[in-house]
Amino acid sequence: MTLLSVDGIRKTFGGIVAVEDVSFDVDRNEIVGVIGPNGAGKSTTFRLLTGFHTPDAGTVEFDGEDVTDHSPDARARSGMIRTFQIAQELTGMPVMQNMLLAAQGHPGERAVTSALGIGGTSAFEADQRDRAEELLKLLELWELRDEYAGNLSGGQRKLLELGRSLMADPDLLLLDEPMAGVNPDLTDRLLERILELRDQRDMTFLFVEHDIDAVMRVADTVVGMHNGAVLSMGSPEEVQSDDRMLEAYLGGEV
Repeated sequence: MTLLSVDGIRKTFGGIVAVEDVSFDVDRNEIVGVIGPNGAGKSTTFRLLTGFHTPDAGTVEFDGEDVTDHSPDARARSGMIRTFQIAQELTGMPVMQNMLLAAQGHPGERAVTSALGIGGTSAFEADQRDRAEELLKLLELWELRDEYAGNLSGGQRKLLELGRSLMADPDLLLLDEPMAGVNPDLTDRLLERILELRDQRDMTFLFVEHDIDAVMRVADTVVGMHNGAVLSMGSPEEVQSDDRMLEAYLGGEV
């Protein structure tokens, strides 16, 4: 069943075409990876999907609803959640508090006071603590729950960013270069967690990534872009063997 449908989106900046007639679908419980060389239009496409740019043409539908003109916040409320780098002001807070602050559903200031341990705890807040504990254990960050986020390695921060996004209980999680700056061991761990979330929790992922090997390892469908357009789409094996994609990359290897 289709969860996200992208139909003919186009975006120009000052007369320069950044994205041209991009179309693809993301089915429920699927991992879709978007790849392409520098300047392929991946980042602009990602921003169009997450509401940070509005397309000049085309539509974006999520769970049967046209969200083309919806703001990032409105899309997030619909269940489209994207990862963000941990804000500077949050690096001075422990991992657990970072997770609790990311939880949806708290009424305003109560979210902050609860996460900081100020005041009483409701049943909802207790549930969020349980969820945060479960996710931190899944991401193998539980032993670091009291560590300041600013002291984590680059890879550990990526895992925390993933955990914070999961606190929102997304229907679709959008990841922007999740492997960037992550060492090989933590890359393996991150990929394992993504597969586990898909297989055991029926989650759906779309991610833009420069690490082609990582995409090929976990994606069900790969969207290959070049010069702002979709050049190739299919299984990892199909895209990897597509001569057009091979030619799009320097050296002829994907």
